[in-house]
Amino acid sequence: MSIAEISFGEILQALREYKKLSPEELAEGICTVEDLHLFEKEKKYPALDQLYELAEKLNVEVNYFFHYASSSTFNYVTAVFELIKKYKRERNYQAIFDIIKRERQNPIFKHISHKQFLMWHEGICIYYLSKDVYNSVNTLYTAIDLTNPDRTNLAEREIEILTSIAIIRFEEEEFAAANEIFEVALKNLESLPHILDPKAKLRILYGLSQTLSAREEYESSLKYSNQGIKDCINNELLYLFGEFYYQSGENYIKIDKVDKGIEYINKSKEIFLLQNNERFVKLVEVELEKLLEKC
Repeated sequence: MSIAEISFGEILQALREYKKLSPEELAEGICTVEDLHLFEKEKKYPALDQLYELAEKLNVEVNYFFHYASSSTFNYVTAVFELIKKYKRERNYQAIFDIIKRERQNPIFKHISHKQFLMWHEGICIYYLSKDVYNSVNTLYTAIDLTNPDRTNLAEREIEILTSIAIIRFEEEEFAAANEIFEVALKNLESLPHILDPKAKLRILYGLSQTLSAREEYESSLKYSNQGIKDCINNELLYLFGEFYYQSGENYIKIDKVDKGIEYINKSKEIFLLQNNERFVKLVEVELEKLLEKC
């Protein structure tokens, strides 16, 4: 067998056997033994954080797996991107920033698309770790400029980066600026022939709904929050589903449709319960009480 034909799973198994480790010993504290067998048979791949731990236990650099494995096997770039997405869902921006610092000089990430992905998330981290709005937004616009210096007819990822800028403007309570950027993002997204990730549109709709509500434009906010509910149902997604129901409920209460507002907010609570999101359940209860006090 030539080196070019060696697979990721074969390298993992060979290293484990060379180190005289049983599957149970290697898997301990990292994954299940069943998962390890699946990794070695290439029926499943480890998350990047698991891979780092496996490499450490086997006393090799993580890139060792990719140096010898054929290009058709486990993709390192994809693994890095998926780990960054995982940490973003968890709001672990320091972990994302550490990955970016570690991988920035890696030749694999010199490809413009890969570089853009890292720069996008670097801009997000700059804001949430240091609240440096200027450098954060500048980094995000620079990321867009890598592939679209004219900033016209934006591609899906470029729209997502623009959405990140709008979210930062919202966080800074620059509601007029946030609203304008969200609207540009939505217009560009709706002009695309196909959307790969329906969550991209949901993020924009939710941002618009929040921003308009903050500007006390409750009827306009309702248009976007109710559209978000419909899109979640049509795409069979729970992503932001509870948040949209809460947003609509708040808007209905603000325009004196209290019973309907309570109905929608209680629906959001049911969704958060289904998701085992106890923090949001308690938050909804507290916020509903505050809203009703003002009626």
